[in-house]
Amino acid sequence: MAIVVVGGQARNIGKTSVVAGLIARLPEIRWTAFKITQYGHGFCTADGHPCQCQTADSCVSVSAERDPGSGTDTSRFLAAGAVRSIWVRTRIGMLAEAMPRIAEEIARSENAILESNSILEFLEPDLYITVLNPATADFKASAQRFLRRADAVLCLGGLRPSTLPPGIQESLRHDRPLLPFEPPHSVNDDLVEFVRARLLQKAQ
Repeated sequence: MAIVVVGGQARNIGKTSVVAGLIARLPEIRWTAFKITQYGHGFCTADGHPCQCQTADSCVSVSAERDPGSGTDTSRFLAAGAVRSIWVRTRIGMLAEAMPRIAEEIARSENAILESNSILEFLEPDLYITVLNPATADFKASAQRFLRRADAVLCLGGLRPSTLPPGIQESLRHDRPLLPFEPPHSVNDDLVEFVRARLLQKAQ
């Protein structure tokens, strides 16, 4: 089994496009895809809408996407060719509560690809890819914390490290692929071959 994690510095930066692109370009791997979403207080873990229904036993929701045409991120994974697509919702800081369910779903999978940064607190993937946008000021603490663990870095519009905070620039100086990408074509041949080679190396 191969486990790949795709993270990124902020919301709406192209992580979902990267996951869907890898699924589409590497169909032989037979992916189960996971979208992991953490909501703040006042949002329902069942559907992500504002609510006041949260209780101690409603901090986790895990569901399988069935409709590849619904327009959701998880439906995009199915449309790209994922064997299964799972949406995990938790309150912020409660991802540990969801890990038994996530581990159970991963165990049922031939290979897993997960869209998340925080999942790296609980598992060691075979490959971690992170997505950066130098034009975006927001930089999640989780993305900063795990940046040094990235096996490859995708940078929107090409790599311009001088526009990133000094601490982030330092993290990028390690020896790893630094690849440009442009949504919706977020997965180029270099990234596909990098992922394929790393997973084949693991399988040997």
